[in-house]
Amino acid sequence: MSDLIYSDDQASAHDAVTQMLRQAGVNLDDALLMPPKSSTEQVMAVTGKAGSGKTLLLAELYRALEVAGVEIVSGDFESRKKKDKRTLAILAPTNKAASVLRLRGVPATTIHRILYTPVYDPEYERIAEWLAGNGERPDIEGLTDIALDRAAAFYAGNKSIPGALAAAGLRGSDFITGWKRREEPLDIGFVDESSMLDDKQFEDLKEIFPTLLLFGDPAQLAPVGQSGTMVFEKLPENRVCNLNRIFRQEADNPILDLAHALADPDLTFEAFERMVEDASKRDDRVVWGQRVEVDLMARSPVLVWRNATRIRLINAFRRVHGAPEDALLEGEPLICDGIELPLKHRKKRLDLEARGLIKGAQVIYLGAGRKPGFSRLHVMGAEDPQVSAASIVKIEKPDEEEPFIPFAARMGATFLHGAAVTIHKAQGSQWDTVQVFAPDLYAAARMGRSEAGQPLWKRLAYVAITRAQERLIWVVRNRLSKPSHGLQVDDLKKVPAAALTLDAPEEI
Repeated sequence: MSDLIYSDDQASAHDAVTQMLRQAGVNLDDALLMPPKSSTEQVMAVTGKAGSGKTLLLAELYRALEVAGVEIVSGDFESRKKKDKRTLAILAPTNKAASVLRLRGVPATTIHRILYTPVYDPEYERIAEWLAGNGERPDIEGLTDIALDRAAAFYAGNKSIPGALAAAGLRGSDFITGWKRREEPLDIGFVDESSMLDDKQFEDLKEIFPTLLLFGDPAQLAPVGQSGTMVFEKLPENRVCNLNRIFRQEADNPILDLAHALADPDLTFEAFERMVEDASKRDDRVVWGQRVEVDLMARSPVLVWRNATRIRLINAFRRVHGAPEDALLEGEPLICDGIELPLKHRKKRLDLEARGLIKGAQVIYLGAGRKPGFSRLHVMGAEDPQVSAASIVKIEKPDEEEPFIPFAARMGATFLHGAAVTIHKAQGSQWDTVQVFAPDLYAAARMGRSEAGQPLWKRLAYVAITRAQERLIWVVRNRLSKPSHGLQVDDLKKVPAAALTLDAPEEI
């Protein structure tokens, strides 16, 4: 472990997790790895509100396991020569949530990339084994020494096999021939943002990981269809470690202060808004907004409760940018709403999902693809963000049941506009600056609805506020600013020239 000093509840959680790992044959005290002591399934949860130190504890446990010699599984390539090693995978439900961990030095991947593994062409698998240190430098026709050196240099700085092969000039379709459901179980799984897990995902993970550690925030919103219950709330009490202490930055964090004030059962919506306004006068990290800032909406959606509000804001955003009804502008934000492909195109579905096009993924439209109905897309938070895919884009209109579709392939990835999203869909994501549309939360407060014993508006406000990393804009008026510049994509195009593309077969 590092020289970090834990709080009492962090230390207790660390001790409980260490004991669970010892049962699994991993002794962190003396860095000893042994076979598991039993085949019994072990599940434990570390819970706590924002700022309680869950991510810090996850990161420290990951580093201790790596020092002990546990192999970190990333989901992009696994050597056949390491099947006897102990393994750890660090997972999050979405690319955006995984990218938050990666920015903190934790090699997280999505649940999907662990449930399904790529099948490599045998020739290119030799390169992957060499890069991973398990084979000799290969001699492959058509691949120069310069290309191999470029792959090795990339891999030295970024442990991504697909990224390294792309740096050598290869496309994903060159070296990944398909995807298969994982057959071999792994060892230890850490799952961040586990409040987003539904029961099926939880069961899938238990099949793969005999030792599973969940990190979650009980104050967030439960997945739709889960009856207000999160998977860790169903565990026995002695398998849940709750972190109660809230850590603060050297200068108190006013955003976290507001989030934790919501725990007061006597707090009314009106009193909470006064707290927000007062905080905005003391600290510029909280803004009492008289209008929605349209420039922020392209990369950081406005968070709302009601779908009707979301649709109105999206149409206002497109209108002020002069977007035509029959086309998208480069730089418009989208949200993946799933994949519409028949079973015979299962490989293509897995290709797209593995590259980050899963339900709820944030995407920026970069322009039309080479084939009709195709789009060039930047998947926010993905390790290899540039994708070309058959797309069905739906623009919803106020007071109209059917969405307007500016263009579409016959099948492929489906998208809704992403300039505004519901707070439910924003869960698991974070942005530097977040705009929360307060009139929607006022409407929820007026309705008097509750979820899991707490007023719904408080849960919504808590989730919305804790999406902000640096600045919170609490928008109190139904107004939209004028844009100060057009939509921009130049920064997103600065990726390696050999970025992978996933063009669908001609018939799609």
